[in-house]
Amino acid sequence: MSAALETALAYHRAWTGGDLDRAMTYVADDIVCDAPAGRIEGVAAYRAFLGPFAGMLRSATLLAAFGDDETALVMYDTETTLVPSAPGAECVTVRAGRIVHSRFLFDRVPFDAARRRLGETSRP
Repeated sequence: MSAALETALAYHRAWTGGDLDRAMTYVADDIVCDAPAGRIEGVAAYRAFLGPFAGMLRSATLLAAFGDDETALVMYDTETTLVPSAPGAECVTVRAGRIVHSRFLFDRVPFDAARRRLGETSRP
């Protein structure tokens, strides 16, 4: 298994398993994440971004994972308290065993629709 893929999968297993503290050990202090909501910089901001989603996670199913020495792509489907199926993908760059960049893709539409049904206006 490639170095980047090993790191990406360890990170994925940690946060989808409910251990956000462990997941953050795979993330560089100066991570840059490009997500649907915009750019997130730094490990504290990244944790604040991921934490609410991880908190509503019920289960995750790994769909595919590929990688080389520096880049890995992990695609998965999640079940959350808001929606029964929320597919996502992360393409990460890894250096020295830590994720330094993440391109985080997911569809916000099902979450927005669920929140409207519940009368919520804020996003985690």
